[in-house]
Amino acid sequence: MVTIREEKIADAAAREALLDAAYGASRFTKASERLREGRLPADSLSLVAVERGRIVGTVRLWHVTAGPEHPALLLGPLAVDAGHRNQGIGSALMERAIDAARAGGEREMLLVGDAPYYGRFGFSAERTGKLAMPGPFEPSRLLGLGLVPEATEDAEGLISPTGAAAAPVAAAAVHVPRSHRRPALPRAA
Repeated sequence: MVTIREEKIADAAAREALLDAAYGASRFTKASERLREGRLPADSLSLVAVERGRIVGTVRLWHVTAGPEHPALLLGPLAVDAGHRNQGIGSALMERAIDAARAGGEREMLLVGDAPYYGRFGFSAERTGKLAMPGPFEPSRLLGLGLVPEATEDAEGLISPTGAAAAPVAAAAVHVPRSHRRPALPRAA
């Protein structure tokens, strides 16, 4: 039986192994990763699916702004172990994350993903047409969801991270293999 619970610090290595298996090294090169780098996920909004003590699914939410003065959450990455796909675990994680964000008073959620999959949860590119990400991205894959009826669709500008910065000790606790690190950018003279 699969249960969903809040992520614990002790889950870090298993979560990272699951994400490596699901996305490979390319996950560190995505524009959405630029928004997560050096940040902590939103409090109480990191979930794992567990079966017999083993993590088989994960999703996290991160505080961002969707343009100036438009707070939002960025969802991702969502991953399910290959042997557990097509069992509703990803859907259960999504529904639980959306419910938890609503219960926490959040107004808007964003993600980068496949519209056919995320559309069933209410996500749409109609809400994100005037938004940009820090780095290359496919605009049709930037999706948004209003979490409250009064959420506006007028967000525009650059999506920027606003969540708490990760302490150097916390960042060091998650080992990122050199092959997974993004290349350093040249420094201005």
